Amino acid sequence: MQTPVKKNQHLILTIEDLTYEGMGLAKVDGYPLFIAGALPGEKIEAVVVKTRKNFGYARALKYLTKSPDRVEDNQQQAGITPLGHLKYAAQLNFKRNQIQQLLKKAHLDQIEVEPVLGMDDPYHYRNKAQVPVRKINGRLEVGFYRKGSHHFMSLKHFSIQDKRIDEILQTVLNILNQFNLSAYDEQTGKGLIRHLMVRRGYYSHEAMVVIVTNGESFPHGDKIAEMIMNSQKDVQSVIQNVNNRQTNVILGQKDKVLAGKSTITDELNGLKFEISAHSFYQVNPQQTEKLYQQAIRKAGLTGNETVIDAYCGIGTISLTMAKHAKKVYGVEIVPEAIEDAKRNASLNNLTNVDFEVGNAEEWMAKWSQQGIKPDVIMVDPPRKGLTSSLIESACEMQPKKVVYVSCNPATLVRDIQTFIEHGYYVTQPIQPVDQFPQTPHVESVTVLEKR
Repeated sequence: MQTPVKKNQHLILTIEDLTYEGMGLAKVDGYPLFIAGALPGEKIEAVVVKTRKNFGYARALKYLTKSPDRVEDNQQQAGITPLGHLKYAAQLNFKRNQIQQLLKKAHLDQIEVEPVLGMDDPYHYRNKAQVPVRKINGRLEVGFYRKGSHHFMSLKHFSIQDKRIDEILQTVLNILNQFNLSAYDEQTGKGLIRHLMVRRGYYSHEAMVVIVTNGESFPHGDKIAEMIMNSQKDVQSVIQNVNNRQTNVILGQKDKVLAGKSTITDELNGLKFEISAHSFYQVNPQQTEKLYQQAIRKAGLTGNETVIDAYCGIGTISLTMAKHAKKVYGVEIVPEAIEDAKRNASLNNLTNVDFEVGNAEEWMAKWSQQGIKPDVIMVDPPRKGLTSSLIESACEMQPKKVVYVSCNPATLVRDIQTFIEHGYYVTQPIQPVDQFPQTPHVESVTVLEKR
C-alpha cells in the first residue's frame, strides 16, 4: 500500500476545509489528512499519526498561522466541545454550509437553506450530565476520557452544562467522599461508583441525582441520599441505578428511589413533562422550543388537522402539536416512552392524542385501514434517518405535508431524494436550528408536499 505520506512523517500543511465532524482537512498530493483542532486557512506543522489506504490522520504540533475565527477552548480535547475552538458565528455558518454542500452533491442545490437559528448564550445549555466517576489521589472525581483514549481528565466545570448541575455534582462528590467508597474500574470490573447523572428542569429548577452503582449493595446509600436532599433544596429525587454489566452503556435496568420522588417535572412551550431517570428528554430546552415552534409553523396547523407523529418518544412534539391540531396520533417502538407520553397527555389535560407502541409502518397501515387520513405526518427519526419502507407508508397515506425534523443532514438529504421519487418535494427553505452549540451537530426542519 503506497501512500504519499508515512507514519511519524513531519509536514507543513495548509488546512483547506472542515469535515462534518469538525476536523481540519489538508491534502498531500490529493491524499486527505484529518487534523483535530485545526481550522480552515491555518498553516501548521504536523506529524502523521495513522495512514489508511484512502486517508490518514495527523496531529498539529505547531500553528504557524492562526485563523481569525479561532477562540481558545480547553475542553475540546476531552471531546466535550469538538467545535469549541471556532467562533460561534463561524460555527453557525459551518452548520448551514454542511446542509448546503450535501444538497449540492445530490443535485438538489435549488433547495434553499435558511441561516441557522442560534443561541444568545451558546454555553451552559445542557440540562443533563452523565459523567464517569474515578478515584484520583484517594478522592472520587468526575470528568471525561480524553478523546480516543483511556486517559481520565477530572473536571469541575463543564462549559456546555447548566452551571447549577456542576455545583450539584461537586456537592454529591463531597458527600460520597465522606464514606470512603470505591470507584468502578473498567479493566477489572470491580469498584462501586460508576457514574453520576444529574438532570435539572430549565423552568421548574427541580433536580434529580442518579448514582450508578456496580451491583445492588450501596453502603450508607440512604444516609448519602438524605444528606444530598438536606443540603441541596432543589434536588427532588435521589435514585440508585444498578448496572453490574461490563459495558459502556451508562444506566442499568434497575432503579431504587433512595429519597424524594421517582421523577421531576419541566416545561416545554408551556406544557408540563414528567421526566424519569430513563426518559429521553431533549437536552437543550431553549432550542427545542424554537425547533418545535418552527415545525408547527411550517406544518401550517389551524386547529382542524389530523397529525401523525411517527417517532413520538415521550410525546414532546405530539403534545405541542395537539394544542394546534384537531387530532394527533403518536407511535413509538419503546414501551416505556409511550407510558411517559400517556402520563404527560393527562398531566396537560390533552384528550385529542392517541399513543401506540410499535412500528410506525405497521401503525400507519392500521390507521389507513381505519379510514384515518392525516393532513400532516411528522417525523423526527434518529441519526440513521428513515427507512425506505416508512417513507413509502407515509406517502401512501397521501398527507398534504410531511414535516421532517432531522438531526443528521446526510440522512435527511438521502431521504429527500426518496420522497421525491414518491412525488413529494421540498416546498419551503430548510430551517436549521442549533441544538448543540460547540459541537458539529445540527438539527433542521424540512417540509415536503405532494406535487
